[in-house]
Amino acid sequence: MRRSLMPRRTPGALPALVTVVALTAVTACSSPSEEGDADPGTTGTGETATEGARIATVLGDGIDVLAEPGGDTVLHTLASPNDLGADRTFLVQQVQDDWLEVLLPVRPNGSTGWIQADDVELTVTAYRVEIDMAEFSFAVLEGGEEVRTGPIGIGTSETPTPPGEYYFTELLQPSDPDGAYGVYAFGLSGHSETLETFAGGPGQLAVHGTDDESGLGGEVSHGCIRVSNEDVTWMAERLPLGTPVEITG
Repeated sequence: MRRSLMPRRTPGALPALVTVVALTAVTACSSPSEEGDADPGTTGTGETATEGARIATVLGDGIDVLAEPGGDTVLHTLASPNDLGADRTFLVQQVQDDWLEVLLPVRPNGSTGWIQADDVELTVTAYRVEIDMAEFSFAVLEGGEEVRTGPIGIGTSETPTPPGEYYFTELLQPSDPDGAYGVYAFGLSGHSETLETFAGGPGQLAVHGTDDESGLGGEVSHGCIRVSNEDVTWMAERLPLGTPVEITG
C-alpha cells in the first residue's frame, strides 16, 4: 500500500498525502494485556494455541534476511522504519535456535526468509484476522474466540484479491477521513498478482475503510479489502502491526 490498488480519487483511492499514525498508541503494540515476550528457543510454527502469533520487530535501522539459518546468502536487506515510517515487523513462522523464519512483505506473496533473533524484539498477539472472500466477510479472532465480524468488499475478477497468509505492516491515517480510504488503512505484506505497479507504487494490498459502504458485499476494488469505517476503527484501536491476516477464497 505504498500506493493503493485503487485509482486516484475514485472509490477506494488513497489521497496523495497520508499520515503515519502514532503506532504504539493506536495499535497497542506493547499492551501487556494482549502481548507478552515470546520464547526464542521454542520451535514449531509461528502460532500456538497458548501463545498466539509471534511478531518480530526490528531493533536497529535495518536487517539482513538470509536464505537459511546462519547462511551466507542474503535475500534482502530491509530498512527500519519502512518506507511509510512504521517499525519494520515480521510474522514469525518458526524458530530454530537463534534464528527466526519470517513471512516477508515482498513479492512473490508467501516469501519467507531467516533473521537473527538478537536483531528483533519478539512479542505475541492473540489476535488474527480471517477474511472469507466467498462469504464477503471478515472475522477477528482473539485466541479461539470470534470477537468482531463484518462485511467486506474485495477485488474484481480483473484485479482479484489474492488468497494467502499475510500480516499488517503499517497503519495509515488518510488526510481526509471522509475520503474513499475511510478513517484508517492497514498495509498488508502481500501484493496484487495482476498489477505489478499501481499509481507509481508496488501494488501493495491493504485493509481499509471506505466512504461508500454500499460496495461492501461485492467485488469493487483493485485487490484491497474494504471494511466499514466503524470496523477498521475497531481494528486500529486493538490490532498490532504483525497481526496475521488469512485471506481465503
